[in-house]
Amino acid sequence: MHSEPIFAHTIEVTSDDIDALGHASNIAYVRWVQDVAVAHSEAVGLGYGAYQELGAVFVVRRHEVDYLRPALRGDRLEVRTWVASAQAAKCIRMTEVRNCADGALLAKASTTWGFIDAAKGRPTRIPDAVRVAFLQPPRGRDLASPRMETENVESEMGEAP
Repeated sequence: MHSEPIFAHTIEVTSDDIDALGHASNIAYVRWVQDVAVAHSEAVGLGYGAYQELGAVFVVRRHEVDYLRPALRGDRLEVRTWVASAQAAKCIRMTEVRNCADGALLAKASTTWGFIDAAKGRPTRIPDAVRVAFLQPPRGRDLASPRMETENVESEMGEAP
């Protein structure tokens, strides 16, 4: 079991998420991965204004998504995320998408976020205050529900690079 605080929120699959095959599109999953990361950042006090003050911001460098089961219109999903590792100017964030009805894992993702100087567009060191913020339980949102907790998230998600 990992020890990083998990941030979670619940969404409903809408008609806009559905592709020609009748299930949620891969683009919807990637949007959910990004949306939960932004919501997590805001929940730990790092909204866009905070990053403007720092003069730096996180940008996606890589998404890896494993699509395991389909999500259908009207499904309620729990999207869970946590920062698995951080290096000088990048971090690895893990995300799970689960069906609220049965807890089934629908998708899992690993995203590499680069921290860049907003003015120069170049990588810059992640400040200690930012690192510490993501180690704290999120404010204003509950941690992932124990019912949705897996016995061994690491084995499902794989090791962070």
